[in-house]
Amino acid sequence: MKAPQIVLATGKRKTAVARATVRKGIGAVWVNDRPLELVEPEMVRQKIQEPLLMIGDRSRTLNITVHVTGGGIVGQASAARTAVARGLISWLKDDQLRDMFRHYDRSLLVNDPRRKLPKRPGGRGARKRRQKSYR
Repeated sequence: MKAPQIVLATGKRKTAVARATVRKGIGAVWVNDRPLELVEPEMVRQKIQEPLLMIGDRSRTLNITVHVTGGGIVGQASAARTAVARGLISWLKDDQLRDMFRHYDRSLLVNDPRRKLPKRPGGRGARKRRQKSYR
């Protein structure tokens, strides 16, 4: 069976959506048209790098491009991380890698279903209420 030319994968977290493209290359990783090395803050960079560090040298033969929209920086990082991990599994077709990702952190492969609670009447947010006076 012939290896795929290109693999597309998606990841979601809160309102952030990431689309990753994996293709044969030299080990370059780009996030929103910027090299991964220039992504700030460092915690976000490390979060996106996790699946790449777990597969080791096998990532040096791949180019990965990630486009992320919506949400905040941490939500975008989690969505990008999921998209990269799914793309790597689709490209490498390795069941041991899938099990390793699942054992390390399930959110590498599965979108986080948690969403923000809607605001309700009687207060400023989903939970906060106006103070009640008895006298």
